Amino acid sequence: MTPPPAATGAAASGAKRRRNSVPLAPEASREAKRLAAVILEVLAGVRQPGQAAEALQLSLPRYYQVETRALQGLLAACEPRPRGRRPEVARELTVLQQQNARLQRELARQQALVRLAQRAVGVVPAAPAPKASRKKRRQRQARALTVAARLRQEAEAADQPAEGGLAPGSP
Repeated sequence: MTPPPAATGAAASGAKRRRNSVPLAPEASREAKRLAAVILEVLAGVRQPGQAAEALQLSLPRYYQVETRALQGLLAACEPRPRGRRPEVARELTVLQQQNARLQRELARQQALVRLAQRAVGVVPAAPAPKASRKKRRQRQARALTVAARLRQEAEAADQPAEGGLAPGSP
């Protein structure tokens, strides 16, 4: 008796076909896969966070940071994707570069036509306006420094006795 035509390949050799045999993330590094597996074990309750941190050779606070980042990535991946074709960024970039080059050529052509028309009419082209000198911009001070200065002023004001010779809170 011959086997049915569907029983060829892996099934004919006696090996069972694995479920979910498609790799999850073939481009992910080995370390990233290991990290994800340990985080999933913690979320499933198989490991404690301390054990996971030890297995990954991380401190416990660092493990929690990595876990939070992984969960943020999970949530971002669960967001619905827009339907339809997505514009290719590289293609869009080349189209915009070509359009930019075309517009620059058109601008140069229009400027040349204006210069020719001015010469034909006898109008002297206007000299470019001199560049105005820029005012010196005040350098910004970090907010922390301004707050520290205000706190110092408030502390000094609290140290000074109130007008009238009486300290605040005295009868």
